[in-house]
Amino acid sequence: MLAAVLEAFGSDLVLRNVARPVPSRGEVLVRIEASGVNPLDTKIKAGSAAHARVSPPFVLGIDLAGVVAGIGPGVTRFGVGDEVFGMTGGVGDLQGSLAEYSAVDSDLLAVKPAQLTMAAAAALPLAVITAWEGLVDRANVHDGQRVLVHGGAGGVGHIAVQVALARGAAVFATGTGGSLDIIRQLGAEPIDYQRTPVADYVAAATGGDGFDVIFDTVGGSTLDASFESVRPYTGHVVSVLGWGTHSLAQLSFRGATYSGVFTLLPILTGKGRDHHGEILAEAAALVGTGQLTPILDPGVYGLDSIAEAHRAVESGTARGKVVINVAQHL
Repeated sequence: MLAAVLEAFGSDLVLRNVARPVPSRGEVLVRIEASGVNPLDTKIKAGSAAHARVSPPFVLGIDLAGVVAGIGPGVTRFGVGDEVFGMTGGVGDLQGSLAEYSAVDSDLLAVKPAQLTMAAAAALPLAVITAWEGLVDRANVHDGQRVLVHGGAGGVGHIAVQVALARGAAVFATGTGGSLDIIRQLGAEPIDYQRTPVADYVAAATGGDGFDVIFDTVGGSTLDASFESVRPYTGHVVSVLGWGTHSLAQLSFRGATYSGVFTLLPILTGKGRDHHGEILAEAAALVGTGQLTPILDPGVYGLDSIAEAHRAVESGTARGKVVINVAQHL
């Protein structure tokens, strides 16, 4: 099969003919139609994501959508011909989705929503799993709460906004420039973080009480600001980038709580993978009711233009999630 191989950190991927994998117990062979591009992919390629535990030569690509082409022993949830999607590899020692086929742990997959194209389905897994683990598993967002999403027009952020809205929350989201219109179109109240001081938007949105849940996709000083704007006693801050050095004083003075999300953990450890499949099934149900739709970049990329796709993500010029059309690589 044809695959895009990272032969050395810092270099572009190279197309190579490699052996087609054979599904082991609990795995299915997926004929990959589309591969979603995440910022993490570009960081891995650059050699700046040690937490992903990748060693070249390696096939990158974390998200996929495709068709089941073979079944390993013990698999009962899927059959040949099923359309599936999932966050299945591209980190640790699991082959990624920038290839024509992949042998995938069936626990990491769900049936693709019929309403989505393969490209749209491939745009969802990492983003929706990350949002779900933070907003639902950690913070239990529910009706009547006020939720703030930092980076509400970003790849994870725009999915988090929709998940929080589907859970019945009143949602606010930070952005600036053109991203404010995207946030508004998603159904959230936009906050221009460049023009509005933290104290001002907390006062305007919550009457000074603070947000019940804050979902941070930015990290750094934005996470620090989250500790200052969460509701006392019952408030909860969740971050997907809580890797720096932060003072917990403001959070502690409020008696509030904090959770971190590391979405790769089940893939890297092998533990809890079935929950990823469960989240994707929940996401598919939201797609079916019109409550969840990924925003796609209009660029068209194949296996022969991965470098251009990665540059669009790295430069920030992408206008939505970038997806590689694996099935039309020639």
